[in-house]
Amino acid sequence: MSTTRATHAFKTPCEQCPLRPLPTFREFSRDELDFVSKFKRGELAADAGATILVEGAHSAHLFTILSGWGFRYKALEDGRRQILNYVMPGDLIGLQGTIMGEMQHSVEALSPVSLCVFERDKLMTLYNKHPSLAFDITWMAAQEERMLDEHLLSIGRRTALERAAYLIAFLFQRANRLKLFNGHKTIPITQQHVADTLGLSIVHTNKTLRKLAERGMIRWQERACEVLDPDGLMSVAEWDGLSSEMRPFL
Repeated sequence: MSTTRATHAFKTPCEQCPLRPLPTFREFSRDELDFVSKFKRGELAADAGATILVEGAHSAHLFTILSGWGFRYKALEDGRRQILNYVMPGDLIGLQGTIMGEMQHSVEALSPVSLCVFERDKLMTLYNKHPSLAFDITWMAAQEERMLDEHLLSIGRRTALERAAYLIAFLFQRANRLKLFNGHKTIPITQQHVADTLGLSIVHTNKTLRKLAERGMIRWQERACEVLDPDGLMSVAEWDGLSSEMRPFL
């Protein structure tokens, strides 16, 4: 059974965070790093398939993904779901529950995930004493909105082939910047995940992905997609790629 496990001891000191050396993230000042170190209460480990946050729940914590992959989704009463976006290292989750009182979506782990845990009650201290970190949180919320805009455009106006190409190229670019690939460039998603993201039936999704595979752009594995031609996927999707600007994280 998939589980989550709390670890209250600091397994990873903020000063030794493996994400900080990555060129995609902005550097912290000494004061900011000291604050975040105190803001952090521990770490949480989640198995693949575990639910990290549940729609409608009230959480006392915020989380930053430290390692692994997950996704945000909303579900209907009959079990059908819409995957809204995917979460990777450096992403902040749980902010919605802090601002609105309860989560408006759920978050599930795609792979084993580790998360930094922050106390929600101390968020106002961050806003009052560290405006640069407060701006970072605002930036992350705006960035999430920008990605959702692109996803909505894809579902509403791209063809099935363009949608699939865009999704895989988008996930590839995000993961590549975070150096998540070790050898083969594989994304840990199933065809059901793709169908639930693109709003297609599993049969239509299978036929669409097979077309990309026939063009030599992807190779489908049992529970993963290997990316062979990311530039070709971007061309099919008519997508220019992610912005190259540095990004913040907590």
